[in-house]
Amino acid sequence: MKNPKQISSNNKFQIPNLSVLFRTELQLFLLLLTSYILLLTSNLSAQGIPEPMQKDIYQFLSRLSQKGIIELKDEIRPLSRQYIYNKLLEVNEKILVRRGGTNEKLKIDPKLNLTEIEKQELKFYLQDYNIESSTEYPVLSNEQENVISNPALAGEKSKDSLLTSYVSHLTSQPEIFTLNWSRNYFRLFTYSSDIFRINIDPIFGIKIGSRDGSSYKHYYGGARFYGYLGSNLALSFDFRDNTESGDKLDRTKTFTPETGIIRSLGKPNSFQYSEIRTSISYNWKWGSITAAKDFLNWGYGKSGLIVNSSKAPSFPFIRLDLQPADWVSFNYTHAWLSSNVVDSSEVYASLRNGVNRISFREKYLASHTITLYPIQGLSVSLGESVVYSDKLEMAYLFPLMFFRAADHYLSKNNNNAGANSQFFFGISSRNQISNTHLYGSILIDEIALADMFNPERERNQTAFTLGASVVDLPIDNLNLTLEYTKIYPFVYRHYIPTQTYESDNYTLGHWMGHNADLLYGSLEYRIFRGLKTELWARYIRKGGDGVVDDQYTRPSKPFLFGLRNNYTDFGFEVSYQFLNDLYFKLIYQNNTTSTEQNDGTFIDKKMNEFYFSLNYGF
Repeated sequence: MKNPKQISSNNKFQIPNLSVLFRTELQLFLLLLTSYILLLTSNLSAQGIPEPMQKDIYQFLSRLSQKGIIELKDEIRPLSRQYIYNKLLEVNEKILVRRGGTNEKLKIDPKLNLTEIEKQELKFYLQDYNIESSTEYPVLSNEQENVISNPALAGEKSKDSLLTSYVSHLTSQPEIFTLNWSRNYFRLFTYSSDIFRINIDPIFGIKIGSRDGSSYKHYYGGARFYGYLGSNLALSFDFRDNTESGDKLDRTKTFTPETGIIRSLGKPNSFQYSEIRTSISYNWKWGSITAAKDFLNWGYGKSGLIVNSSKAPSFPFIRLDLQPADWVSFNYTHAWLSSNVVDSSEVYASLRNGVNRISFREKYLASHTITLYPIQGLSVSLGESVVYSDKLEMAYLFPLMFFRAADHYLSKNNNNAGANSQFFFGISSRNQISNTHLYGSILIDEIALADMFNPERERNQTAFTLGASVVDLPIDNLNLTLEYTKIYPFVYRHYIPTQTYESDNYTLGHWMGHNADLLYGSLEYRIFRGLKTELWARYIRKGGDGVVDDQYTRPSKPFLFGLRNNYTDFGFEVSYQFLNDLYFKLIYQNNTTSTEQNDGTFIDKKMNEFYFSLNYGF
C-alpha cells in the first residue's frame, strides 16, 4: 500500500501510444516463446487437470496426510488429477505388506492406521481417478474388491502381483466409444485411444428451501469435459448456467463465504449468472505450466483464506510450478483481474445515439511462493504478490523478480505511479503431533517497522489465521477443527481503485474483509462411505468500514473501530455421495446479527435457513 502524495485525474482524449502497444505484444510473445522452448526441452510425462476444490478427495487426502500415511504438498490449490491419482496409488502400495518371506500372506501395515471407512474410500476414489494413467477403466474382480477390507483373502499371492493386478491398466487398446457405468461410478461419455482420452459429464443441480421464512430456489446446469491429447497435453472445460429465485435473495454475495457472481440477467425476485473454468496444461518430471481460468487458493483455513481464496469469481492466469528436489518447491502465477473501473480515455461513440462504447482499466496480479519441506509433514512457505494496473509490465513477468523492488524502479518512488504489494508467510505441521494438523498464515499488506512500537506513529495493516485439526480422536472417523482469524483495519484496501486487492469488486483474500475477527469450530463425522454429518459454528466481530483518508492517518485506527456488527452463526449438514459426483444434502443454518447503535446498545436480527440439494458435478 502507498501513502498518497497527490491524486490526480486526467480525462483528456489520448492517442494510443503505438510503442507501448508494440512492447506489450512483444512481452507476451517472449513469454510464450520461453514457455514453448521450456516444454520442448523438458522430459514430459504425466500432465495435470485441475480438480475442483469442492471435491471430497481433498479432505480424504488431507486426513491421510494428517495421520502421516502420505506427504501432501497442497499449499497452493487446485491440485491436478494426476497428482491426486499418484497419492492414491502411494496409499494403495503401502496398505499391504509381506511378513517373514515372499510366500507369506499379505497383512495390512499397522503403521498406516487406516479406518475401515478409509479403506472403502480408497477403492472408491481409485475407481474415479484411474483414467490418469490408462486408456481404459479397469474392472476389478470380486477378489480384488475385497483385498483391502480383508487382506487375508489374498492367500499366497505376492504383494507385487496383487498390486500389479489391482492398478495396472492396459496401455494399448482399440478405440473405446462408450457410456461407462459400474458400481458407485458413472461417466456419461468416454472416448479412449492411443492418442486421445476424454471424459464428458453433465452438470446439474437443484437447491430448494426456506430463507427467513421465504422460499428459495437455485437451479443450474451445464457440462464438463476433461482429457488428454498424446502424452504431453491436458485440457479441461467446465461451464454452468445458474438461476436463483426467492423473495430474500443475497444479490451481492459479499459478506458470505460463497463465491461472488457476475450477474447477467435479473428480475425483482430472481437473477441469472454463468460460471466457466477452463485450462490447458503441460507437465514434466519436476514441474508444470498451466494456462487457465480458474480459482487459486493459498494456505489453509476451513472458514476462509487470508491470502488467495475462492471468494472472487474465477479469473485467467498463467501458473508455473517447479519441484527440482523433494525439499523445495516454487510457484509463480500471473493473473488478469477485473478492475470494473471505466477507462475514460477509451470511451467513444457507437452507431446508436447516446450510447458509447466503454472499456475497463487493465488490472493484474503477480505472485510467487517458495516452500521448504525440512522434515516429513512440515512445510514453510514464503510468498510475495503485487497488484498493478494500466499496462502489462515485463518486470512482473519474471518469476524470480523481487516485486517490491521492481515497483520502486517502475514508479520512480512516486506513490501515485506505484503498485500495491503484499508479503505472506505460512507454516503447516502434519502428524508431528499424532493425527493433528497445525497451521498458520500471515499476510502483511502494510507495515511500518520503524514505528511498530510507537503508539503515536504505528500504522500496520496485517492479517493472520491460526488453526488446528484432529482426526480419529477420541473415536474413528471424527474430525475436529478450530480456527481463529484476525484482519486489522484497511487490509486489502487501496486508495487507487484499480489496485485494490480485489477482482470484480470481490476480495481476493478472506471473505469477511478488513477490521474483523472470526472464531470457528466444526465437528465432522463419517458414518459410512459416502455419508457424513457436520456441525459447525462461528462468531464474527466486524467493525466499521471507515473512509479512504482513515487508511493513511497515523496512528492507525484501532481494531474494530466504528459501530460494530456481531454475527453468531451455526449450522448442521448431512450429505451422501451416491456415486463419484452425485450428492444429496440437507442443510440447516441459524444466523443472528447484532447491530450496534449510536448509544452503544445492540439490536438483534435472527434468520433461519433450511435447504435440500441434489447435484451431479460441481
